Formats: sequence, C-alpha cells, structure tokens
Amino acid sequence: MSEAARWRAEVYVSLRPGVNDPQGLAVRDGLRRLGYDEVEEVRVGRYVQVWLRAPDPETARQRVAQMCEQLLANPVVEQYRFVVEPA
Repeated sequence: MSEAARWRAEVYVSLRPGVNDPQGLAVRDGLRRLGYDEVEEVRVGRYVQVWLRAPDPETARQRVAQMCEQLLANPVVEQYRFVVEPA
C-alpha cells in the first residue's frame, strides 16, 4: 500500500445570497466614510486553509467537502467552495 500524499485545501465560505450580512454592511459604511463612495455592496466571508493526507485528489476533495458540511460552513446560511492542490 502506498503512502498517502499531502494536500492543501483552500476553502472559501460566504453567506448565501439574500442572507443579511451586518459585518459586510459595517465594512461598506466604513469604506464610504473613508471616501470610497463607489462601493455599493460588501459581503464578508472566511478563508480557511487545511492540510491533509489522502491517497488521491478525489478522496481529498471528498474529505474536505465533509469538513465543510460538518464544521467549516453552516449549510443553512452559508455556501462554500474549495480548491485542493498537492501540498
């Protein structure tokens, strides 16, 4: 049996469209107060890096998707996307 490879996942979590984003509103207002009048909307999310071992990229992707569903994102109000690359 071969040794599992090391992978790095970059996970981006954001609120689903239509979900209120008070932090985004605060950032938008702050940018406008600083003179960035062209800013119309801001959505704030999270960026998470995960390093893991898996035998192949498909297994790594499946495991990261499970992590997102169980802990990294709240699927009720958030959406996520990720990229898995060799570490």
